Amino acid sequence: MSEKAEKIILTGDRPSGKLHIGHYVGSLRQRVELQDSGEFKKIYIMIADTQALTDNFANPDKVRASVTEVALDYLSVGLDPNKCTIFIQSQVPELTELTMYYMNLVSIARVERNPTVKAEIAQKNFGEGVPCGFVCYPVSQTSDITAFKATTVPTGEDQKPMLEQAREIVRKFNEIYGPTLVEPDILLASNKACLRLPGTDGHAKMSKSLGNCIYLSDDADTIREKIMSMYTDPTHVKVSDPGHIEGNTVFTYLDAFSRPEHFERYNIGFANLDEMKEQYKKGGLGDVKVKRFLNDIIQEELQPIRERREEYAKDIPALYDMLKKGCETAREAASQTLAEVKHAMKIDYFG
Repeated sequence: MSEKAEKIILTGDRPSGKLHIGHYVGSLRQRVELQDSGEFKKIYIMIADTQALTDNFANPDKVRASVTEVALDYLSVGLDPNKCTIFIQSQVPELTELTMYYMNLVSIARVERNPTVKAEIAQKNFGEGVPCGFVCYPVSQTSDITAFKATTVPTGEDQKPMLEQAREIVRKFNEIYGPTLVEPDILLASNKACLRLPGTDGHAKMSKSLGNCIYLSDDADTIREKIMSMYTDPTHVKVSDPGHIEGNTVFTYLDAFSRPEHFERYNIGFANLDEMKEQYKKGGLGDVKVKRFLNDIIQEELQPIRERREEYAKDIPALYDMLKKGCETAREAASQTLAEVKHAMKIDYFG
């Protein structure tokens, strides 16, 4: 079989609420492109409910409801269960068993040094009450990736330390037990503005708790209200004032969403985004006009997604039937890897 045919993707999201446009430009849109590219033998997309429970252990209803929301968002953006396997993490117990074996290959100190883990612990204000499961997330993620022999992990730039730690664990396993696991590579979005879309308030991260997200399921009026109240340049008080592009959330969103045809379609008076930016920096271009243009673009992008979502939401039993089939397919693949791991570790006593 050719090298091209052997390429496998594993990616996913924590079900902690509906997905927003940060998820969309950072990963979902790219996943659809990869799914339709024909370059990958298999694509696994995981709803990581086990991981979500590490910091939502006292609120299982939230996680359960969010599984449905995330699955609806997946289908609405164009992920096709006939082309990729969508599954729920907790329904593949082989992942938990692999995690236990991998824990012996990494020290507590090394996991605690992981920059992503440190940042997320600080963000969630655990204090002294950090759950063991949360700290050990890099090990669990290694299990998720290797169970499906993923060669490629599309993810955000903030997850690079996680993937590097996964590669370390894979190398150590193969060194001790022989070549068994596949070492994965990261795949980042090519558009830098998409790597980490800020919140509508200018905060570096979109967060449900901060109320600074535009959700894929938001209606047109809600989207318009959020865009028109979006953070721009506080020094740009009058239209005639020179404005700043750097740190201006509206222009960051335009970097992520605008395409050349938008400038002609919406008759904005500029040939392209660079020309618009130059005018804004000189003065003479108001925030309201720029925000209205951004609203036109995002409404165009999200309307078909929202309409598809409404259709899929009419038949939740069919949605769960799709997820159940995905879990069965995922278990079959993970079981094969687990058998190979146990054989390499010489604990397949009755094999």
